[in-house]
This record gives sequence, structure tokens and C-alpha cells, in this order.
Amino acid sequence: MSRQCPRCGHLAEDLDHFCASCGAELAPGPEAAFQTGVLGVRVASEGDSAPLPTVDPTSVGGLGRGHAVLVVLRGPQEGARFDLDPALGTVVLGRAPDCDLFLDDVTVSRRHAELHAVDGTWELADSGSLNGSYVNRRRIDRQLLSGGDEVQIGKYRFVFLEAAGESS
Repeated sequence: MSRQCPRCGHLAEDLDHFCASCGAELAPGPEAAFQTGVLGVRVASEGDSAPLPTVDPTSVGGLGRGHAVLVVLRGPQEGARFDLDPALGTVVLGRAPDCDLFLDDVTVSRRHAELHAVDGTWELADSGSLNGSYVNRRRIDRQLLSGGDEVQIGKYRFVFLEAAGESS
């Protein structure tokens, strides 16, 4: 069964939470059901036709305190890993080629969001983007991230993994 995106009119499946065409959040379909996965990331239950892949939490092994990794779960660069070093201070995410984390898709604003290193962890701050930034499927303006959080920027869905705090 399909339903129509209120923003662009694209047909979406009942279990979709975001429009595949424009990235707009869709009202929940009648049969949407989710469970929490191993990393605390909400993953689709049996009724969803496209469950999110699992990510090996050891991918942050050996990184120092404040270091983290964003792994693309869904989107044009699925499986890509982006290392976040707190020495950077701020990481700009967007569609502009000069962004620190270049996300080449029309559902991503030119300067969509920023990640800020804050006291050993990271904070995601939306930069007034058209489609918004989401953490665990909730639209946010700013939010501190925790290991296992699902981050959505346009069509891109990431899992945020923190280092266990080893010394670098």
C-alpha cells in the first residue's frame, strides 16, 4: 500500500518514515512498528521491507576519548565511515563541496548541520536546513549524541558510535 508525501507528492510505502524523494518526514503509516537493535539504534521490525544494517561496534576500537565515527546506514554512500576527531572542533555537514562531510544529495542543504566536539562527546546542531536534522527519528535543533544514536540528514541515515575512552 502507498501514500503520498505532503511536500512533494512522491508515493511512499506505509512503513516509510521519510520521503525517499525529498526527505520530508511522513506521518506514521498504520502498521509502523519498531524495536531497539543491539546498538540502541531503532531498526525496522519484520513488517518493514528494508531493515537497517547492523554495524560492528568494534569499529571505534583504539580511538581516544572524544573520538567518534559516523557510519552511513542508508544513503548514496552506504557503508562509508566518517571519523570524528575532537581536535577538529566543528565538522560542517552539507551539500556544498567545501563542507567537511560532503553529502551529495538534493535532500541535504548546502550547509545542513554542524557537529561540535563538546566535553568528550559530540553535539549535532541543525543549521536552519530545509529538511531538518533528526536524531533517533526526532527532529532536533541541537542535541548531544550518545553511542548508537541514529542521525538523519536528508536521505542519509547514520549510526553514531563513540570511542570507549581509551587514551590516544
